[in-house]
Amino acid sequence: MTQYTQRPMRFPENIFQAICEQLLPTACIACQGFQKSSLCDRCLNQLRDEGLLNYQCCYQCGITLQVSEIAQQRCMQCQTFQPCFDETYCLDRYDGLLQTPLHELKYQKRIAFANALGRTWNLIFSREFEDISADYLLPVPLSIEKLAQRGFNQSWEIAKRIQCGVHIQKSPYVLQRHHYAERQAGSTLSNRHLAIQGMFYLEERYIDQLANKTVIVFDDVMTSGATLNEIARVLKDNGVSRVINWVVLRAARPI
Repeated sequence: MTQYTQRPMRFPENIFQAICEQLLPTACIACQGFQKSSLCDRCLNQLRDEGLLNYQCCYQCGITLQVSEIAQQRCMQCQTFQPCFDETYCLDRYDGLLQTPLHELKYQKRIAFANALGRTWNLIFSREFEDISADYLLPVPLSIEKLAQRGFNQSWEIAKRIQCGVHIQKSPYVLQRHHYAERQAGSTLSNRHLAIQGMFYLEERYIDQLANKTVIVFDDVMTSGATLNEIARVLKDNGVSRVINWVVLRAARPI
């Protein structure tokens, strides 16, 4: 079997990182307050109180549930149009505390924010997902053209810093994406679903390894869910049994 597991940080590197955390100044990624943690206690508590963590959300797509949907634990959209993915876990709302840090990473190319967002994810979810039953963690890919333009895949930069079970293999190579010149931002839901069809594929040499496996797909932002749904469809068409989404920011449902 081809091995492509993300290698754990070596012991000397752990020591160096710990020393840097104690000696070097830093700032909270949300409020910019001077302290030694990536996210200060006040902002961490705010994230827990005001973010999606404090709301009842659809277990399938992660959207905040309306009162009439709580009993089913699924939104009407998922009940009416069954997505290809099975579960979704989101860290924060799109207009929440972590929007600016994510934009700093994505558009200002401040890679240090990937480390901070990964640490924030670990603070919230590491214990909850420590024993999660999954086999692979794959980031939503960029096309070769987009990757060359941006210089990095923001989803992979965060995902590779996330703590998860040692049995889960991380790879940025399994999922691939064709290039599409037009932006999806501002498109209608139906146009997003149409535009994304056929956009993703799997590297052939990995397909057999995914048969009957559970795959976590990591994305920085989930808006309509069209991208993650198409990826889940491709994965399941190639033998994957279960698809779970891990998302940093979840946009509100369309009005």
